[in-house]
Amino acid sequence: QAQLVESGGGSVQAGDSLTLSCADSGRTLSQHTMGWFRQSTGNEREFVAAIFWQDDSTRYADSLKGRFTISRDNAKNAVYLRMNNLKPEDTAVYYCAATVPYARGQPRRINGYPNWGQGTQVTVSS
Repeated sequence: QAQLVESGGGSVQAGDSLTLSCADSGRTLSQHTMGWFRQSTGNEREFVAAIFWQDDSTRYADSLKGRFTISRDNAKNAVYLRMNNLKPEDTAVYYCAATVPYARGQPRRINGYPNWGQGTQVTVSS
């Protein structure tokens, strides 16, 4: 059964780096545009990054561009989010999401992703 599973979260110090992973044993992720979103306490879920199925081109939230990098490894059927120079405001639950196969549309929209993982907590202390 298809299920997105995130891993790699944890507690780090400001300035550290983390790489989150997203895998699915029941879905071929290369057929999907994949997104990372995050939600901090008391706030709405927000777009972080996306990678397109067509050509692996990427999109980022403007405020995160340059620090975060989304990538995929089709051989491992996984998608990653590399986060550098982490800040306390990056503290949130990070979610991996998948569109329907071969979807076209706006990658920043939450409702474009019907498939979600359970999330992984990232805590950044100063």
